[in-house]
Amino acid sequence: MLFKDIRQCSVGRAKVTHAVVVIFLEYFAWGLLTTPMLTVLHETFPQHTFLMNGLIQGVKGLLSFMSAPLIGALSDVCGRKSFLLLTVFFTCAPIPLMRISPWWFFALMSVSGLFSVTFSVIFAYVADITEEHERSTAYGLVSATFAASLVTSPAIGAFLSVRYGDSLVVLLATIIAVLDILFILLVVPESLPDKMRISSWGFPISWAQADPFASLRKVGKDSTVLLICVTVFLSYLPEAGQYSSFFLYLGQVINFSSVAIAGFIAMVGILSIVAQTLLLSVLMKKIGNKSTVLLGLGFQLFQLAWYGFGSEPWMMWAAGTVAAMSSITFPAVSTLVSRCTDHDQQGAVQGMITGIRGLCNGLGPALFGFIFFLFNVELKETSPVDPNPVSPDTEEKSAIPGPPFLFGACTVLLALLVAIFIPAQHTPVVKTCSSRVMTEPVSGGLQNSSVPVSDEDNEPLLQDSSL
Repeated sequence: MLFKDIRQCSVGRAKVTHAVVVIFLEYFAWGLLTTPMLTVLHETFPQHTFLMNGLIQGVKGLLSFMSAPLIGALSDVCGRKSFLLLTVFFTCAPIPLMRISPWWFFALMSVSGLFSVTFSVIFAYVADITEEHERSTAYGLVSATFAASLVTSPAIGAFLSVRYGDSLVVLLATIIAVLDILFILLVVPESLPDKMRISSWGFPISWAQADPFASLRKVGKDSTVLLICVTVFLSYLPEAGQYSSFFLYLGQVINFSSVAIAGFIAMVGILSIVAQTLLLSVLMKKIGNKSTVLLGLGFQLFQLAWYGFGSEPWMMWAAGTVAAMSSITFPAVSTLVSRCTDHDQQGAVQGMITGIRGLCNGLGPALFGFIFFLFNVELKETSPVDPNPVSPDTEEKSAIPGPPFLFGACTVLLALLVAIFIPAQHTPVVKTCSSRVMTEPVSGGLQNSSVPVSDEDNEPLLQDSSL
């Protein structure tokens, strides 16, 4: 009854714009806290700050990995809107505690990983309301919005923190999070009609469908999904680690000022928006889905290698341009997955992919933090955007090279090699929770004659397109 009441509160029809606004507000709120959170993290854990950051993010990522398939599968049953509200609310719940109680803030932030899977529900929401040929553009728009929010808000938060203090930044982030929750509750329409839900067939979801390890075992039975998931893991692992430490790297190693860091963030954000909207759409039409994924991975490999070997500011600016171009990878991968997935299973499959990314969000920062620790790098500044950075001497430069980025380049190289074997063509037939083969009509509706019978343990998520 509660979910039904929530779904009835909306304005107009479901549009990609609704998904874009939800993503923008959530990640903009968290992006504002980049500088204050590093400061609070260093004050709370003055010893081995990088390792503690990795531990906190690791717990959060592991919980996200565990919960993503369940939340995605439940959204296939109960609808997207209710779970958008739950994921955004619990993901943003720790924000006000940053200034009230840092210990409780980091504890709740770790536990909030159970609901930090907004992207899986958002991509399923977009898949519900778009045709197959529109999804690459729609996914690119959502990813570009994510990039825009996350690469502009840290600079804004840093400026406000220096000018007015961290308390104002936390208050502003809290207000934006509340606005996001109200927007979902009052404006966002439901994207999945009742007749399209698994519950309308009279069968509840199988717990095996929501078990992340069962999903991974099922992935191993399908060569295409296995290759896609391995590619996502190997490519997103260094990306997650890079984001957790790159501002500090620019400030301490390359000696960027706060103004230079803000300009760098703005440049990468603008170019990422262009890449994930205009460039992605053109590439998908000209060279195809698989080639677009390979090109994005190539950009990421070049960017990470340049970060690792580069020692001059102009090298970082050039590598940042390449990094923006590499942002086409994930929306291209999401489009590839959506083309192979039945309409009623978008939430479960996208949830699995997002769960892998959630696992990387934990392992990446921990891995980068451990590599920095091995090379005797500790967080000495309380803010990565110190307006008066101190030039490191020669010994410090040799002690703070870019080994984590070089390691990341190696994992992306492996991802590129794996992605080469992803089949370029995919069968539009999906075996989900039916013992029969169900074909989705062009209109996106389900055939009335298709009655689902639970057989999750025997059927792969996707038809093996290599056959």
